[in-house]
Amino acid sequence: PRLGFYLVSCGGSVGGVYATAPVPQPPVPAPPVPAPPVPSPPVPGAAWTAVVTADREYFNTVIAEEGPDSATLTFPPYAPERRIPLTGAQIRIGRRSSAQPSPPEIDLREPPEDPGVSHVHAVLLAKPDGTWTLVDPGSTNRTCVNGSTDPVPYNVEVPVSDGDRIHVGAWTTITLTRGEAT
Repeated sequence: PRLGFYLVSCGGSVGGVYATAPVPQPPVPAPPVPAPPVPSPPVPGAAWTAVVTADREYFNTVIAEEGPDSATLTFPPYAPERRIPLTGAQIRIGRRSSAQPSPPEIDLREPPEDPGVSHVHAVLLAKPDGTWTLVDPGSTNRTCVNGSTDPVPYNVEVPVSDGDRIHVGAWTTITLTRGEAT
């Protein structure tokens, strides 16, 4: 192509310099935008389960603290282990009552009823990454984890993991397991 100046007012050209302009190269395409990561499918058998037991060691710790009702408590002679699948966004731990519209998912009123458990004692909250957190919304007798006598703070999400033990009431221990068949 020729380079010069064209005068709009009269239609003539000025400069008379003619040169060859470089041929423009086609634009370089932008790098492709990476596709968003595809979520992994659930791992078979990776479901969470709550294993509910009457725990003699935890009961002895409760009695040793000599709370106001400790003299009236007795450890149950028969308390079968229960396995409860953790499904849904939240799992309430407590004792059903006629005032509640629905019983908690982990109902500790079933024999043997743990008298130290509040109606809504604690709540497990599912997280998007497949993990869980524990919240004590204000239970009367508090909630402890992994043998500690220090209770979890009220209304604070505490991360829990595979194998963690949640202690509630007078003798109940709930062990969280991941990947076991129920």
